[in-house]
Amino acid sequence: MNSKIYSICVVGGTGAEGGGLALRWAKHGHRVTIGSRDVEKAKAAAAELNARLGSELVLSAESTEGVLSADIVVLTVPFSGQLPTVEGLKQALQGKILIDVTVPLVPPKVSKVQLPESDSCVVAVQRLLGEQVRVVSAFQNVSAHKLKNLDHEIDCDVLVAADDKDARLTGIELARHAGLRGIDVGVLANSVVAESLTSALIWINKFYKVPDSGIRITGLPTE
Repeated sequence: MNSKIYSICVVGGTGAEGGGLALRWAKHGHRVTIGSRDVEKAKAAAAELNARLGSELVLSAESTEGVLSADIVVLTVPFSGQLPTVEGLKQALQGKILIDVTVPLVPPKVSKVQLPESDSCVVAVQRLLGEQVRVVSAFQNVSAHKLKNLDHEIDCDVLVAADDKDARLTGIELARHAGLRGIDVGVLANSVVAESLTSALIWINKFYKVPDSGIRITGLPTE
């Protein structure tokens, strides 16, 4: 089955999670740009990913420029930078799909759930951006370091939430293109489940001395 090729800007792609997703999407054939306030960091991150791919598939740009040229924007920044980053990109994001990977981790107690007053930090982004931006919550519970290992099959499902059905289906499609199974979990308010799970998984990793516990949804039909 042929799949659509998207232009994707990963804002925060200089980090492990964003870089890993960018790598997998570029390998699939999407046009991927690493976006950052620091253009030199974006160039360095793109160069590292291209070295892994063996070709110049990943581009780099200043965040606003990258967002304006993309069909889909993926936000992979720390919780402390989430709202300031989105505020700065608000105009550039209008009319686009934004996939938000943010988890509300508050150091040093990252293994304790600490949701913001809005309950969901991704819902807060949707409120800030308005209805002209279709916000999707996804990829919060995936091991960042395994994303960059293209030979590794990641044993983890991706919970995908959004108020817009088509945007939700796009998130599920991109999960599949990254070698993962996307699960439709409904409206954006349900993002609170994935956001909370990350702290629980961090606790599980520490308690059981494993590097990357994940989640699987059972009882679904086999694709």
